[in-house]
Amino acid sequence: MAGPTFTGQEPSAKESLGDLVALAVSDISQLVRYEVDLAKLELKADARRLGTGAVLFGMAAFVGCLVLMVLSFAFAYGLNAAGIWLWAAFLIVAGSYVVLAALAVLIGITRFKGLTGLRQTRSTVSGDLALIRRDDTGSGTEPAGAR
Repeated sequence: MAGPTFTGQEPSAKESLGDLVALAVSDISQLVRYEVDLAKLELKADARRLGTGAVLFGMAAFVGCLVLMVLSFAFAYGLNAAGIWLWAAFLIVAGSYVVLAALAVLIGITRFKGLTGLRQTRSTVSGDLALIRRDDTGSGTEPAGAR
């Protein structure tokens, strides 16, 4: 003869359906709490990694600025060694940086001119609004701009 399906429990110790539902609900809420705690731990770890990465990028940018300064002096003294007066060599270095900055600004402006300004999105939203306005009138024959 087959034994009871609940191992470890006697048949007289079976719980009611309400108790089982309450147990399932408490298990699910505990599972959700554990998942939220796990997500918090993962977010903390990701935030720590992100902070470390940002600090390292900042350090690299600072070192890059220092290297740029040293290279600027090397460029100016190299021009001086080539026979250009020292003050003129530093002006040439500064002028080359101004030219690089102007080039960056021009490239940035051309990139901004390429923006579409969400042209398609505005078109579809205005079409949707016109459709909604026609449905509000009830007849559907009134043009969208007639209001």
